[in-house]
Order: sequence, then C-alpha cells, then structure tokens
Amino acid sequence: MSQASRRVMNKAQRLERLLPNGRGVWIPIDHGMSDYPSTGLKDTEGLIRELTSAGVNAIVAQKGVVSHYSHLCEGTDTNMVIHFSASTRHGGPDASRKVSVGQASEVDSRGGLGASAQVNIGSDGEANMLAEMGQLTTDCHHLDIPVLGMIYARGPHLNIMEGDATNGVAHAARVAFEIGCDVGKTTWTGDEGSFAQVTAGVPIPLLVAGGAKTNTRSMLEMVEKAMKNGAAGVCMGRQVFAHKSPGAVAKALMMIVHEDASAEDAINAVGL
Repeated sequence: MSQASRRVMNKAQRLERLLPNGRGVWIPIDHGMSDYPSTGLKDTEGLIRELTSAGVNAIVAQKGVVSHYSHLCEGTDTNMVIHFSASTRHGGPDASRKVSVGQASEVDSRGGLGASAQVNIGSDGEANMLAEMGQLTTDCHHLDIPVLGMIYARGPHLNIMEGDATNGVAHAARVAFEIGCDVGKTTWTGDEGSFAQVTAGVPIPLLVAGGAKTNTRSMLEMVEKAMKNGAAGVCMGRQVFAHKSPGAVAKALMMIVHEDASAEDAINAVGL
C-alpha cells in the first residue's frame, strides 16, 4: 500500500485492514531493540517475506525496520505497525522503563498503518510511560491512526486488588482502553475463567501475547482457549520468529484466529 493510499484512510478503514472482521494475527519483531543477537531476527528481510506469505495481518516493528522493509508488504494483506517504545538490556535499573522514540506524524511516511507503545504498570517508570502513551493516543486521534497498547502488569510496585483472579491483567487491559488505545495486547492468565474476566472488562479488541517461550503445541492450545474466551487474536513475537519454521507457525495462528480451527487441526494442516 502506497503512502498516498494510507494518508486518505480513516481509522476505521485502517483497523479493518489490521483486524479484518475484528480479528487479527500480529507479529511483533521489535525485540532487536532490547536484545540482540536475537534468534530469528538476523535475516529480517527473509522473516518478513515469510510472514507476508503466511498472510499475517500486521508486523509490529521499530520505525527504522518499518522504513527499510515496509515495501515488502506492498501488494500483500500484511501491514506494518510502528512501535514507539524502547529500552535496552543495558539500562540496568531503567531497563523496564520504556521511553518514546518517535511521533505519530512519522507513521504514514515510514510505511506504517498504525502505532504502538508499551507501559509497564507497577514499574518505577510507570508515570512517565503513561504520560507518553497518553500523548501518543492524542496525536494519533487527530491523525486518524489506530494505536496498539502493550500494557503489562509487571514491576515491583504492583498492588493487586484483593480477589483479582487475573493478577492485574484485567487492570492492564482497562488502562489500555481508558487511555485511548484502539487495540490492546494482553497476557494469558493461566485459565479460561480468569481470562474471560479480562476480555469482558473492555470494549476494545484484545490480542493475546505468546508469553514465556514454550512448545508450539502448548502455545497454539492456549490461543485456541483465548479465542473461545473473548480474544480478538494474537500479538506474539518470539513464539513465531524464533521457531525453525516461522511461516508454518504463522499459518497455524491464522487458521485458529480467522477460521476457528482447533490447535490440533492447525498443527496437522501446516505440518508442525
């Protein structure tokens, strides 16, 4: 999609491409900012070509990656979302304190269709991250650009409310909604009942993260359960790009998210 085509699209049209029929498979590959070398990211061009061939709806990446590789998505169903939060493993006590490294005005010219940022609630840098997320949603609102909020309940100051079976995950999703994000990235709570509480707490689509690296079958079974309990899709990186066959994993996710396939059927169909 050309820059001119993106510029004339309103937010609803952008979201329809990113989440056709309200569902989406988004693959973040922004991990090279915080950790590198990272398994699966050395051949970034090859990875993006494999993901576009699988038909994933979005690739979430830092702005330099989007500028360099967005042309690979032209003529495909895949779109790029620019992630504007950054920190590195070398930051010591500040490693979890994400800072903003861009502006909403860059999205179209760099080849993106949406924006993304991260907040770690309960961390020392929570207040600043919330302020930067609020500014991003304001700027994107004026430009008709959708925002993905990666809001995580993680940090030494978490104060979980008594009786919260989601362990703060529902609150994190609520923060994404209330601060103006159009889509939220959430985490699996460990069981269907508590995860259903997370998705029931917000009217925006929630994409479930991959979580800690585990075997592919377990991850796909988790996605199947998440979809049955209100998830709108997935937003997972390492579970896909670090796999020996990222394209096959992406195709399996597409089947579960868009075709309501079971994890077992998806695994058999793509040969995992």
